[in-house]
Amino acid sequence: MTQYRGRFAPSPSGDLHFGSLVAALGSYLDAKANHGQWLVRMEDIDPPREVAGAAEAILRTLEAFELHWDGEVAYQSQRHDFYQHHLDRLIQDGFCYGCDCTRKMIMSGGGLYQGTCQHKSKSELATPHSLRFVNNNGVSSFEDRLLGKISVEGEFANEDFILKRKDGLYAYQLVVVLDDMEQGITDVVRGSDLLEVTTRQMTLFNHLQKGQLKAEPINYLHLPLAITDNGLKLSKQNHAKALDLDERKSLMLKALAFLDQRVEDDYRDMSLQQLLQLATTQWNIHSIPKEAQVFNY
Repeated sequence: MTQYRGRFAPSPSGDLHFGSLVAALGSYLDAKANHGQWLVRMEDIDPPREVAGAAEAILRTLEAFELHWDGEVAYQSQRHDFYQHHLDRLIQDGFCYGCDCTRKMIMSGGGLYQGTCQHKSKSELATPHSLRFVNNNGVSSFEDRLLGKISVEGEFANEDFILKRKDGLYAYQLVVVLDDMEQGITDVVRGSDLLEVTTRQMTLFNHLQKGQLKAEPINYLHLPLAITDNGLKLSKQNHAKALDLDERKSLMLKALAFLDQRVEDDYRDMSLQQLLQLATTQWNIHSIPKEAQVFNY
């Protein structure tokens, strides 16, 4: 039986907030409850969105909450050669092509790319241009460990999606799949804002698994989002409040309660380490809410 390997993969675009804590805690507890490993991967693949010092601050925050990872932290910014090698293979095998369509052009056509550039020669393409995956066998549904069967529209499932942006940066869909496969990730526990794009990641995974990389299929569990009173997701883009390290225990208890895990009055007398050990033994995914919940500090 393959040993469980989970991961938490924050982007260094700002400090961790309560929604980040829920995702980190949920993935940590699921890994430890299944006697597995919990890895941390820094998704520092998009320099324009990164904040100086955020990666180090994220790691310090995880340690402050006693969320200690296994092995060394992986940094996507140090893996460009790995990404390019597999992208070159896709190009060589005819499963990737250049596209110079703008966002405005795609939106005017209904919002989904229609394969406009698939048969253009290199000389016909504007420079710079993006690279798209030839999506011949799009995954349209999967079984989420918490939410059950998840389905997306066929047109979305079969869209040729971007693997490398026209600004030269690798697309999230490419790097997350390659990293999960190469690191031997067996289970992904993350926020439900990534529910829909999971089908794209599975599509690329299935293609790469046939030849370029061998890996076992990944199990997915998507956690409920923490939202504001007006329905916005707590996020760095929405200026969510950074975690207050002076309130670690209180925030940990709130995160456990948010995930509808057992919380008793005497838990407040425990250390964070004791609290996490107990929460691991009591971890119950069937209690986790399936809908987003409002969180107020």
